[in-house]
Formats: sequence, structure tokens, C-alpha cells
Amino acid sequence: MHTRVWYLCGILYLFAELDCDRRYIEMVLNGPTLSEVNVLVSEAKWAWPEAMRSIFAPRGVNLLVARDADEFLNVIERRRIHTTIVDMDWQKCSGLATIKIIRMGYPLLPCILLTSTASKTILDKALQLSVFAVVDKPVDMDDLRTLLNKLFMKKYGCDIFR
Repeated sequence: MHTRVWYLCGILYLFAELDCDRRYIEMVLNGPTLSEVNVLVSEAKWAWPEAMRSIFAPRGVNLLVARDADEFLNVIERRRIHTTIVDMDWQKCSGLATIKIIRMGYPLLPCILLTSTASKTILDKALQLSVFAVVDKPVDMDDLRTLLNKLFMKKYGCDIFR
């Protein structure tokens, strides 16, 4: 089974117009090193975080889990985050609402949205928020690994997920 993935075109922001953390801009320009790659994901009551660890652990990628939108922001402010994976069906907060909050301070941070119902409305809102991709659940982990490799190659020039 293959997961459907929608790649969305993002809006290019001029660095002069950004009102976000300078560390993040430098990280985007310089790219990550293998010892410092951090991915932030939504907490889940299903086996999601454990499945993600199966992709990340062999590559030395740090998996960080946030319980709610506030914790997403707190982690992003304290740690160098390279991408987020947010569940649209998250009980604590809508995935799109979480990404909207993230976009206020970190407009260049790549976000992937998981959803069980990829409607036109959700895809349109994701496009407005410059979401990198929308992925149907259940998530095929090989497809997600391929998507993460595309994201890291495009954004950071790093093929850590190949």
C-alpha cells in the first residue's frame, strides 16, 4: 500500500522581511550536520512515535514529541528543529491550527501534515500555510522516508533519509 502525498508549493520569503529567530535562518542557509538533525512530531495515542523512531534511530536523527501547540513552540524556541510532522486529527489541537501558530514565528520551518481525510478544503488551507506535503493516513513508512529525503535534499542538501 502506498500513501498518497500532496506536494504543495510554498511561498518564498525574503530574509529582509523575516521576523523570526536568526538561528533558524542560519540553520536553513548552512544546513544541518548529521549529529544535530531534529524532527518534531505530534504526540499520538497510536504507535506513531514508535514507528517514527524506526526511521530516525538508524540515521542518528533526534525525534522530539510535542503534546500540544504550546509545547511545539517551546521546543522550536529551545532546539534547532529541521522539520515538523503534525497530525491533522490530533485531539489536543488541529494540525492546521498548530502549523498556523508555527508559521507566525517560523515561516520557513518545513511542516508535513498527516490526515485521515485529505479534502480540498484541507489541501487549500495547507497550501496557504506553505505546508511541504500532506500525507494520507495510515502512513506508509517507506513513502514517508522517501518524502523526508526529498524534503531534506531540497531544503538542506542532505540525503540522510535515503
